[in-house]
Amino acid sequence: MMIRKAVIPIGGEATRLRPLTIETSKGLVRLLNKPILEHSILSLARDGIEEVYLGVKGYVNYTTLFDYFREGYWLKKKYGLEKEVRIRYMPRYESRTNGDAVWYTMVYYGIKEPVVVIQGDNIYQLNLRDMFEWHRKKDAFMTIALQSVEDVTGFGVAKIDDDYRIEYFVEKPRPKEAPSNLANTGIYILSENFWEFLDEDWAGEMKETGRLDFGGDVIPALIEHGYEVYGYPMEGYWFDVGTPERYLNAAMYLLHHLSPEDIEAVEITHDVYMQGKSEMSESLRRKFREMIKTGNILVEGKVLLGRHISIGRGTALEDAVIDNYTIVGNNCEILRSVVMDRVKLGDNVRIVNSIIGRHVEIGNNVRIVNSVIGDNAVIEDNVRMYNVKIWPHEFVEKGATLEHYTVRTGVPRR
Repeated sequence: MMIRKAVIPIGGEATRLRPLTIETSKGLVRLLNKPILEHSILSLARDGIEEVYLGVKGYVNYTTLFDYFREGYWLKKKYGLEKEVRIRYMPRYESRTNGDAVWYTMVYYGIKEPVVVIQGDNIYQLNLRDMFEWHRKKDAFMTIALQSVEDVTGFGVAKIDDDYRIEYFVEKPRPKEAPSNLANTGIYILSENFWEFLDEDWAGEMKETGRLDFGGDVIPALIEHGYEVYGYPMEGYWFDVGTPERYLNAAMYLLHHLSPEDIEAVEITHDVYMQGKSEMSESLRRKFREMIKTGNILVEGKVLLGRHISIGRGTALEDAVIDNYTIVGNNCEILRSVVMDRVKLGDNVRIVNSIIGRHVEIGNNVRIVNSVIGDNAVIEDNVRMYNVKIWPHEFVEKGATLEHYTVRTGVPRR
C-alpha cells in the first residue's frame, strides 16, 4: 500500500511575507523562477501522490491558485510524470486554522484513507515512501516529520522518547524553555480514521469552536489523551519560507545545492545556469557565455538565469536569481538577491540581500539593500533604500532616501 492523497492547507493572508503576498497567494510567490507550491506538488507527484487537495481560504488564495493550477493535469506533460496528478479545492467553508481546513476538505471529499499533509509555504526534500513505511511500522495515529534546527524561535518543538514517540509538544516556546531542538515541519501523515477523535467527548469543544490548529490544539490534545503520535527523523532539507529572510535563505540554499536537472536549467559556464529549451534560449546562452568569458558580465558564487532576459555590460552577479523576461541595465550589481519576472532595471543599480517582486520598474543609479519590493512598484532614479518594504503599485520619487521604512499608501499609482 502506498499513500495516494495529499492535503495542503493554504489560508490566511501570509502577513509575515508581505509585501510579496498582498495580491498573491503565498503558494504562488516565485522561488527559483516558479511558484513555491509547484515545487511541493511536483515532489508529491514524483513520490506517487495522485490527488492533491488545496484547503484554500480567502479570495486571493483561491483565485490565484485556481487560475494557475486549475485541475493540475498539465503537470504530467510539463514534467514528464508517469501519472497525472489531479488538484481539487476546498469549497467555500470559513476555515479558521490549518487543521479545520484539512478536516473540512477530507469530510467533503469523503477521504477515508491515509493522507499526507504539507504546508503551503514549505520547501522540503523528503522520502515520502520511507516516512509512510515508518508510520505503518509504528502503528501511528499521526506521524510528524521532525527536523533539528539551530533556532527554535517560531516553531513547534517536540520531546520524544527512545522510540520517537512524542511525549509532549510545545508550540513556539521561548528558546530556553524548548524541550529539544526538534522542530515540527508541518508535514504530517494522518491515519485513515484520524478525524474520528472529534467524536470523543473531550474533543467536542474543539470541534464546535474550530480550535483545530495542528500545532497549537490538535497535536497536544492527541498526546494528552493517549493517541500514538510519532516523530519521523527527516533527513532532507526543509524551509518555512514564511518571512522574507527565510525566503532568501531558502533561495540561496537551493541555488547552491540543487542540480541543473532539479532547476530545469543548463550550465552555461561554471556555476551559471540558464533555463529554457528553445533555439532562442540556446542562442541567448551562447551570448551570455561569451559575455562572461570576455568579462562583460562578472560572476561569483552561483547564478540562475531565466528565459528571455537581457543583461547589460559591466554587470556583476553573485548568488543571484533573475527570473523570466527581466531586463538588467549596464553596470549593475545583484548580490545575494532574487529579481522576479518582467522586472526592468536601469543602469548602475545595486541590489544587495533583497527581493524584487514581479513587474517592478527601477530607474538609474538606485541602491537597494536588505529590502523587499512588492509587485508592480516603480522606483525612480537616484533612490537609496536600506531595510525598506515597498507595497505593490507604490511609487518612490526621484532622489528619495528611505531607511527602516514601509511604503504603503493603499492607493495604486498606475
